[in-house]
Order: sequence, then C-alpha cells, then structure tokens
Amino acid sequence: MSRGHGMTLCALLLASTVTLAAAPEYPVKDSVEASIIRGGVVFQHYCILCHGAKGDGTGRAAKLYDPKPANLVMSNKNDQYKELIIRMGGKAMGRSEFMPSWGNELTNEQIADVISHLRSIRSPAVVMP
Repeated sequence: MSRGHGMTLCALLLASTVTLAAAPEYPVKDSVEASIIRGGVVFQHYCILCHGAKGDGTGRAAKLYDPKPANLVMSNKNDQYKELIIRMGGKAMGRSEFMPSWGNELTNEQIADVISHLRSIRSPAVVMP
C-alpha cells in the first residue's frame, strides 16, 4: 500500500470513529439518567450473580451463602454506607464475608453509578434513617 493510500485509510477510520463516538446508542435525558443506566450495566456485570437481576438478593449464587445476599430493593442503608461496602467489602463493614471488596476493580465513577442504579430500584416503601 502506498503512503497516500495509507493516509487516506487512516483518515477514513478516524472520521468513522469520530462519527460513531458522537452518536449515542439511546437518548439520555440528563446526567442522572445516564448514571443510572451506566450503574445498571456495572450491576449486571458485578452484582447480579448474588443480588439477582432485580437486586432482591435472589441471584443464582445466593443459595450458596449464609447469610444470603442483601435485598437491595428493600435496603434502608444510605449512599455513604453503600459506597463503603462496595469499596471495602462486607467483612470490613461487619457484614457478610462473602460480599467482595470492589474498590480496586471499580472506578469512583462506576461506584457512584451503581449507587445511582440502587437508588432507582429501591422500593418506595423503604424508610431511610
């Protein structure tokens, strides 16, 4: 391939990448909604096995643990507590040793997004302390 063709190919690839990056996959109303959506993706990747698709503590692996994973839909824990248990794990928070610490794996933004997702699935009947 000649130098001119290589440069043209690079320019086309760059242009297509910029075009793809600029077009969102779905319309997002605001940054809160975007955070909830991103948090849902992180939740599906890291949390669903134990906490379940609905966050109710009935994931496929839940039957392996005693105590059972938390029902996050009915949780009355505040956002700061959730951040700490996600970062440090259950044992560090005096809870289940089976809840892993995700602080070295998830970014600050991912943790904040998961908390946004958890807020969005919380039952309206839950009274916060």
